[in-house]
Amino acid sequence: MRILVVCQFYYPENFVISDICRELKRRGHDVTVVTGKPNYGFDHILKEYKKVKYEVIDGVRVFRLHLFARKRNRLSIILNYLSFYFSSRRFLKHFKEEYDVVYSQSLSPIISVSGANIYKRKYHINHVLHCLDLWPISPVITHAIKENGLFYKILYKWSKSIYSKCDKILLSSPSFKDYFYDVLKLENKYYKYIPQPPLFSESINEEANIEYGKGFHILYCGNIGTIQGIELIPQAMKEVIKKYDDVYFHIIGMGTNKIKLEEEIKRLGMAKNVIFHGPIPMKKARLYYPNIDALYVSLLPSGVVGNTIPSKLISYLTYKKPIIGVIGGDGKQVLEETKGALICKPNINDIANSIIKMKEMDFLAKEKMGENNYYYYKSHFALDKIVDQIEQELLVKKV
Repeated sequence: MRILVVCQFYYPENFVISDICRELKRRGHDVTVVTGKPNYGFDHILKEYKKVKYEVIDGVRVFRLHLFARKRNRLSIILNYLSFYFSSRRFLKHFKEEYDVVYSQSLSPIISVSGANIYKRKYHINHVLHCLDLWPISPVITHAIKENGLFYKILYKWSKSIYSKCDKILLSSPSFKDYFYDVLKLENKYYKYIPQPPLFSESINEEANIEYGKGFHILYCGNIGTIQGIELIPQAMKEVIKKYDDVYFHIIGMGTNKIKLEEEIKRLGMAKNVIFHGPIPMKKARLYYPNIDALYVSLLPSGVVGNTIPSKLISYLTYKKPIIGVIGGDGKQVLEETKGALICKPNINDIANSIIKMKEMDFLAKEKMGENNYYYYKSHFALDKIVDQIEQELLVKKV
């Protein structure tokens, strides 16, 4: 099968689309990717890629299109989005190679897959969209736009138009379907739940793993935004150390609530027990996982987004560690099925009690929880399992 893939991000940017394409190629498919020049997380287009328009990576043919580099200010992000939107539409409109199917992956923004609709209409083939992020609710959650404002209304019509032209929509979280039905009013589309596989970085030297020393150590690694509620941690830990002063909570990440978190740590005098490491590249962040005692995942109730499966939760399962989950919806259901987590409500006392309970648990019981999480990952989220499902949807015509 000849597969055309449209996604704004690709290796060396660290996204699961690269692993999926590599696996599809390994299975004997002819895979071609239309993407941008790598810039996400670098604040500039990588020097070695400025003149690269085409390359082959692990047998996958990759076309690199011009775009403005994404930096840390809002204007650059908007220009980044729009530049790939226009360049991909222009490229795919004139692209003369023929494929059996076009597969796109929608992270932010949804307009990045618009060119795939142009190509599918031109050659009368299916466009299979893998939805990892919902629009236009995503920029609302991050406070980039106001719901029901003029810009929201524009994005709503634009997003709905793009979604409506896809032949199949694969959903990375079951509750996404509610958004398509209730908000976008797209009841007559083909939907299928297919989660995203965990995101792995390059291999690391195990001898370099972080050693924590004595005590009980918990790790959160991810976005520090409003919906994660990480600022509750210093307050919960203030209660924990009244009973155990050898419990330590490590936080890695960056986000809109970073300053609020730092202020809470300082206000409560918790710098010894709540260690904020700031943003760390994924390759180095992985060094913090092997010797940690427990992992923490949180997603506060906030409409459809608050009911989804966080990508970090899927990654957490691979490390064979017990999990403390402040989570509801689809994520809660996953943790209930794994039998490898303590699930608590998003309030200070419940979080503190769960941390204390996890510390007091027998070592073998915690080890069993970690093994349960890993087994669930292998059964439900492993790359080969996910690609099996994607491959089937690419092969079969829309019903």
